Amino acid sequence: MDKKITLNNGIEMPTLGFGVFQIPDYDECKRAVLQALKNGYHLIDTAAAYLNEGAVGDAIRESGINREEIFVTTKLWVQDAGYENTQKAIDASLKRLGLDYIDLYLIHQPLGDVYGSWRAMEDAYKTGKLKSIGVANFENDRLQDLMMHNEIKPAVDQIELHPFFAQPERVQWLLDNDIVPEAWGPFAEGKQGIFTNPTIKKIADNHGKTNGQVILRWLNQRNIVVIPKSVHESRIIENSQIFDFELSAKEMEQMNSLDEGVSLFGNMSNPETVKQLGNVKFNY
Repeated sequence: MDKKITLNNGIEMPTLGFGVFQIPDYDECKRAVLQALKNGYHLIDTAAAYLNEGAVGDAIRESGINREEIFVTTKLWVQDAGYENTQKAIDASLKRLGLDYIDLYLIHQPLGDVYGSWRAMEDAYKTGKLKSIGVANFENDRLQDLMMHNEIKPAVDQIELHPFFAQPERVQWLLDNDIVPEAWGPFAEGKQGIFTNPTIKKIADNHGKTNGQVILRWLNQRNIVVIPKSVHESRIIENSQIFDFELSAKEMEQMNSLDEGVSLFGNMSNPETVKQLGNVKFNY
């Protein structure tokens, strides 16, 4: 299961991970992460804004797995943007996680003083606090600008990717620029009947798999890292079983045909969306 992709700084990152978005309850999150680690996941994706870094860190220690074998991602929220604020936020995340370093640190949204934040992240990368740095929800034009005016290229862009919003051009640009695309919301949070979609179901039946497994495999075959989330061990195990089959070129095209080209979770080019996100504050 432990398939990896090499980031542009030479660090290896698992292509399948476990996400903990919307699991703020300490006990539930810790239990889910322990189940994921027990069942072979080596990438755990959290964020300051998820309010569960402490549970993730405790689960990692309780798992008994060597720290070097676990790839931990966390993220900087908008309220902490800027050079000095980001320095403090990195240290705060390390403290909540109880770790000496973070494998991948992302700017969570392309809002606020992202250039000050990026410079602080570059400095933390150079000291070893952060092993790799990247972004989330950045459009390609914002990424291009960031790369042109800073020293270190982002290693990852974590973006909305699922069958109804496949973003082929955006993904290809990232791959062409040696930036790994990572999918959040790979199951579209269950919207539009994704788990019973007949096109996906037919492909799943051909392989003796579920719709969820086919979706994750489709993304992985596009060189996209996936981080599905579940609090049920049976589904956690199911989501990990995606490397024992391969979708044909025809099946990949059938999956691609489901793309509607529209985000299901808000439009960042809408000033109201930007205003709402920019005003969200968390008490970590």
